[in-house]
Amino acid sequence: MIPVDNKPITQLPIVPTAVLMKHRAFEEFDNRFRSCARLLQSLWRQSQKLPIGTFTPRFGRKRTIGSLISTAAGTEGRNFLTPAIAEVARLEAAYQEPNALIDQNRLFCNLLSSMPLAFNACAPLRQDRDLAARVLRSIIPGIDLKVVCDILFEHSPGRQDPTLTGDRSAFDVAFIYERSDGQRGFIGIECKYTETGNEPAPPELNPRYTDLAHSSGLFKEPDHAALRVNPFQQLFREHLLTQAAVMRGDYAEAYFVLVAPRLNHLVQNSAALYACFLTKPTEGQVPFVNVHLEQLVDAYGWAGAYDHAAALHERYLDWSKVDEVVRDAVKAKAEVWPTEKGEEPKTATVRIPKSKAA
Repeated sequence: MIPVDNKPITQLPIVPTAVLMKHRAFEEFDNRFRSCARLLQSLWRQSQKLPIGTFTPRFGRKRTIGSLISTAAGTEGRNFLTPAIAEVARLEAAYQEPNALIDQNRLFCNLLSSMPLAFNACAPLRQDRDLAARVLRSIIPGIDLKVVCDILFEHSPGRQDPTLTGDRSAFDVAFIYERSDGQRGFIGIECKYTETGNEPAPPELNPRYTDLAHSSGLFKEPDHAALRVNPFQQLFREHLLTQAAVMRGDYAEAYFVLVAPRLNHLVQNSAALYACFLTKPTEGQVPFVNVHLEQLVDAYGWAGAYDHAAALHERYLDWSKVDEVVRDAVKAKAEVWPTEKGEEPKTATVRIPKSKAA
């Protein structure tokens, strides 16, 4: 559907190759959403006057990519929306948990990565716990949250701990909070931006997942093979990691939350299908909550953090910028028709044959 003025964009375009190449955003194997998101990041980089970054493939020549910033700009923290968020990211990289997987090049130089998105979306909540409580109550209706106690990045309740899932699964962001009765709760968040759910997966899940899938009662068919492969395996692993922490007694309750853009249809379809595998949660079971990134941005606004809501929207969700450059490109092609010198543009006569009588 073509966007209409003053109405939310509900469908992204197939961006003309010439437009993508102009902004150094053409990648042959990008899907429609990733292509638009890469273009948006390139436009944001240009608006911030940040130097473009380079990429050298394993086989091939070094080239510039519009959704990357230079190493110098990355070192300055310019992949983050504010200096304070950049400081949080640097500290987390320095003091990361043992066996954590933080790719520093992606974190500091890749505008398209969900890793800096996690910091841009959640680091301000560490600096203002009252704001954090208001935002979390907004995106998880009905949660019994009195106060936010801690906010952690690239966190696991216990990597390779056999009493949990026995592997290195972790959450992009985790919140520990106190309920009104004084007991502690946990929120594990998986952030997606342009990911599809088909990224490289573990070759085989360890037997602990089978035990947890049965004992947790989360799944209608705990042995279903689809849960153990893409696009569901990561949701399956992290959901069970959250549940295992509750079953072990770490927390009185927990939530497993996916945050992704509404128009990333591959992730949204996967989330909807994954939910079909789940039983209705009862007491002691961890609910799966699918939160659109747009909802998180709105929650910041409702909580009074208008400037940060606007900055997040401009950086990650302002598809009107993509619509504008696509429309300009289409308009430029339509303005002049090729004609003979001195002649008026010609119109072709279309002859429609008369239909024969039955």
